[in-house]
Amino acid sequence: MDIKKRTGLSRLVYATLYSYRGLMHNIRHEAAIRQEVIAALIMIPLACYLDVSTVERLFLITSVLLVIIVELLNTAIEAVVDRIGLEYHELSGLAKDTGSAAVFVGLLQCVIVWTVILLSLMER
Repeated sequence: MDIKKRTGLSRLVYATLYSYRGLMHNIRHEAAIRQEVIAALIMIPLACYLDVSTVERLFLITSVLLVIIVELLNTAIEAVVDRIGLEYHELSGLAKDTGSAAVFVGLLQCVIVWTVILLSLMER
């Protein structure tokens, strides 16, 4: 049965299973996702340990999770582009480059958030 035909708890269970399957596939096959998940497994507990406000902790954690979210979307874009065809096309290259740029901006945002909060923590 297709997930679109499911309702209620059944739909939620299957959506969760599909999400888990997608995440596990990416962890197994995408080095960038693995690296970012490992970084998250270090940085999120560190954010919980640091003596920062609840809002600062929220910013630290969500900035890390945002990088993973954008990387997953970038991987999805790459998969769709590759499914369409492996021959070079300017728009295919643009789609992949734009996805990569989004990951870069997410990483930059994460670095800025962590730097600002850690520097302010050192000043206290």
